[in-house]
Amino acid sequence: MLLDGIKVVSFCHFLQGPAADQYLADMGADVIKVEPLTGAYERQWSGADVYVEGVSGFYLCANRNKRSIAIDLKSDEGKAVAAKLIAGADVVLENFRPGVFARLGFNDARLKELNPALIFASASGFGSTGPLAQKPGQDLLVQALVGLIGVTGTPQGGPTPVGAAVVDQHGGALLAMGILGALVRRLRDGKGTRVEGSLLNAGIDLQGEPLVNWLAGDIERKALKRESNLATWFHQAPYGVYPASDGHVVVSLCETENLADAVDSDGLRALAGKDRYEERDAFARLLAEATPNFSMEELGERFDRFNVWWAPVNYYDQLLDDPQLKHAEVFREVDVRGRKIHLVNHPNRYDGKVPELRVLALDIGEHTREILAEHDYSKAEIEGLIANRAVVAADAAKKGAA
Repeated sequence: MLLDGIKVVSFCHFLQGPAADQYLADMGADVIKVEPLTGAYERQWSGADVYVEGVSGFYLCANRNKRSIAIDLKSDEGKAVAAKLIAGADVVLENFRPGVFARLGFNDARLKELNPALIFASASGFGSTGPLAQKPGQDLLVQALVGLIGVTGTPQGGPTPVGAAVVDQHGGALLAMGILGALVRRLRDGKGTRVEGSLLNAGIDLQGEPLVNWLAGDIERKALKRESNLATWFHQAPYGVYPASDGHVVVSLCETENLADAVDSDGLRALAGKDRYEERDAFARLLAEATPNFSMEELGERFDRFNVWWAPVNYYDQLLDDPQLKHAEVFREVDVRGRKIHLVNHPNRYDGKVPELRVLALDIGEHTREILAEHDYSKAEIEGLIANRAVVAADAAKKGAA
C-alpha cells in the first residue's frame, strides 16, 4: 500500500483526529492508537446508543486498521512508554484541547528532542491560539459559528443543521492531507513539520463556493429567503428537492424548456427565457406543483428523456441494495464478536482496489504487548508495566472490569 513502512502514533479521540489517522491507516500506515486505561472516548459513547456486542458504533466508524495500546500518560512509566513510541514514529497526532499534550510532557521542544524529523499534527476545535482556543470544539457548535446552519436553513423555517458530522469528517480529511504533504517534504529534504488543523477552518473550507459568492457579490441576508424546495440560497432554480407521488427527487441542472416538457407544465413553459435566479421562487413553486403528478419511476424516465439532471432521495435503509454503491464497494461486511455488520470503506481506490481491512482493535489495549515487544521491551518489563498499571493489555483490562 501507499504508506507501507510509515509509523503513526495517535493520541486522538472523538472524530476529527480518529478520522484523519484512519485515512492514513487505510493507506497502509501502521497506526498505533494510544488510549487511556479506560479506553478512548469513542468507546464510551455512541449515536442512537448503538453498541455491537458491547462495541460502540462511534468507535467502529473511525478506528479501522489501527492497533490499540492503553497507556497512563499521567504516570512516569506511562510517559516513558509514550516517549519511546514517539521516538520511533514518523508522525504523531493529537487532538486534545490546546496545551493539554504539552502539559502531559510533550511540548514541541520535547518532541523535537525525541525525534528531530517528526511530523507533529494537532487537531482542535478552533486552533491553538485566539479567543476561542480553549472553548470545547464540536461539530454542531462549529456548524453554527461558521454560518453553515444559517444558510442551510431559511428565515421562514429557521436555522437548519446538516444531518451528519460533516465538519468533523472534513476536518479529518484535511488533516490527513496536511500530513501527507509533510511526509512528502520529509522524504524530499528530511525536515519535520508542525501540522495544525481545526474544525473552525474545516467548516469554512466546506463552504468555499457560497462564501466567495456572498462576499464578492455583496449579498445581503434577504437572499436566504427562498421557497422551501430550493436547496441553497445561491443556485438558480430548480436546484432543490421536489415531491413525487411516492417519494422525493432532487433536480439539479437543466434547460427550462426541457424541464417544462419533462413535467408537462405550461406555467414553466411561460417562464422560458426568464432569469432562473431572479425568478427562482416562481420556478420552484411551479415545479413543486407539477412533480406530484408522477411517481418517482415516471419522473426518472421523463427526466432522463429530456436531459434533466436528477436523483431519487434515498434513505439509509435503501443504500445497501443500491447497484452503484454495491459496484463501488462503499460498504464492507465485518464480524464483530460473532455479529455481522457493515462498515463504511475507505473512499478511494488505489490501482483499482479498495484498501483491505487489516485489523480492527475491538478491545482496549488489544495490541499492548505486541507493540511494546516491537519497541524492545522484554517480557518481564511488559508484565511489570501492566502490573503497575502504567499500561493496560486487553486481557488485563477485561480482568479489571470483571
